[in-house]
Amino acid sequence: MIKTHRKRKTGKYRGKRAGTYGWGARKKHKKSGHRGGKGMAGSGKRADQKKTLLLKLYGNNYFGKQGITSRKTMKDKSDRINLRDIEMNLESYINKGIAKRTQKEIEINLKSYKILGSGQVKNKFLINAKSASQSAIEKVKKAGGEIIVANNPENQQ
Repeated sequence: MIKTHRKRKTGKYRGKRAGTYGWGARKKHKKSGHRGGKGMAGSGKRADQKKTLLLKLYGNNYFGKQGITSRKTMKDKSDRINLRDIEMNLESYINKGIAKRTQKEIEINLKSYKILGSGQVKNKFLINAKSASQSAIEKVKKAGGEIIVANNPENQQ
């Protein structure tokens, strides 16, 4: 009688080599250092096959230089707003409570902003601001309004 099915031996080692699975002594292949890299391992010089994955996971900031810039090159990030934008968004400012209409003028509270002079002024404004450009002050005065600058010694009486 001929055997048609034979059990393979690879499933389990017995005796001396138990649990080594062909890697020699058990101590040689026990911990994660022997099992190769995970994650970003191999994403160095010759990792063209991983670039699409990296871009998908991390965006375009993964490759190239990142780091500290000198203090000299730091950008001024203070809030600025043009007179044009104030005119355009006047209704939304009133709805949000940033501005309110009085009988004489429209009072706008922009204490953290610098007011810049780009655009035309049609309404009479009373604007509280952190600072303002000279052209913005002139345009608002010409329309009959006023800009009150917070740190201006003339306004502190």
